[in-house]
Amino acid sequence: MWILKWFFRCAGMQLNIKKKPVQVLPYDFHVIFEKIKEADGLVLGSPVYGADISAKMKNFIDRLGIASLGDAKVLQRKPGAAVSAVRRAGGMTAVDALNHFMLFREMLVVGSTYWNMVYGKDVGDVLNDDEGMANMRNIGENMAWLLKKLHA
Repeated sequence: MWILKWFFRCAGMQLNIKKKPVQVLPYDFHVIFEKIKEADGLVLGSPVYGADISAKMKNFIDRLGIASLGDAKVLQRKPGAAVSAVRRAGGMTAVDALNHFMLFREMLVVGSTYWNMVYGKDVGDVLNDDEGMANMRNIGENMAWLLKKLHA
């Protein structure tokens, strides 16, 4: 799993991922683009500040979209999932924007039992959002299931 340090630092978020190897990458688009080419799937996530994805995520997906035009197969038929962390409102718009990007690039969009967002104001609050965390577990299970089917 690769996590972009740039996005988390800008959101003031702390990483709390247990039992999973995590590699935090500095924001170097070319390095990340090469990792995306190699990846079996892609999870795009954004904090919500102004009722939509963050400006940095918008910049990233715009660059990713342009970079992938040279080789449409970079994203084509690659499983993808969209998630957002939100304090009050705008999570649906953020998930929708990320889903639209993936559909536009011919990716296979993975869903969950409900919209893929978690609610919280302060660092760690989202862990108390039982329904949101259940949705996140489910989208992870759905992504794993699809990846196994595609690589069977």
